[in-house]
Amino acid sequence: MSEQVAERVEQQEQKRRVRVWFGRYVIADYTAEPELAQRYAKAMARRFAGLRVTNDPVGDQPGRPLPSERLWDNPPN
Repeated sequence: MSEQVAERVEQQEQKRRVRVWFGRYVIADYTAEPELAQRYAKAMARRFAGLRVTNDPVGDQPGRPLPSERLWDNPPN
């Protein structure tokens, strides 16, 4: 593995993903370095009191899944 790729992997592992949840729906999604992510999580917890705010390591988490409905499969009317 080249140094550049190793550096990118290391940076990705250090990043955190902050999400604000409204029930089972994500209404805010932010990825940053740990210090910025912690500040953002605290700010969102104040702003959206009562909603769940998560702060997780990014790691190999996949992005948001695509919607199950694909509009291009619908026939024209």
